[in-house]
Amino acid sequence: MLAPGSLLLNTAPAHAASVSSSTAQNIISTGRRFMGVRYQFSAQTGNTSSFDCSSFTQYIFRINGVNIPRSSRQQSQVGTYVPRNQLQPGDLVFFYSPIHHVAVYIGNGKIMHTYGRPGVTISDLNTGWWSAHYATSRRVLP
Repeated sequence: MLAPGSLLLNTAPAHAASVSSSTAQNIISTGRRFMGVRYQFSAQTGNTSSFDCSSFTQYIFRINGVNIPRSSRQQSQVGTYVPRNQLQPGDLVFFYSPIHHVAVYIGNGKIMHTYGRPGVTISDLNTGWWSAHYATSRRVLP
């Protein structure tokens, strides 16, 4: 029984947030290990010598215990919708309509993904081409 003015704290949400945050940082760290790895359209699942956008996200999430589908369009249907102004590290960010590109939000307006010449790279979500072609975002981490 609580005395008047005492405070009861529920630590479960804080613990869940720290687990999610920890998983997000592990996913981002895993992705950073592949910086510069070449882009290849329809790269084979599980191949780490080249990636396409969705094989990259699927791989770095799977290595960290989070299973997501193979294609960017399929990935855009899992988890929960996140407004652009509420993105958190580890959220998936999608581009074009219909969707055919995916990236991982890493914080501070930056995304990690792979495409074309740079291969796995970090880009600014809030300016230029990526900002103009943003479609939606999803949170798949618990």
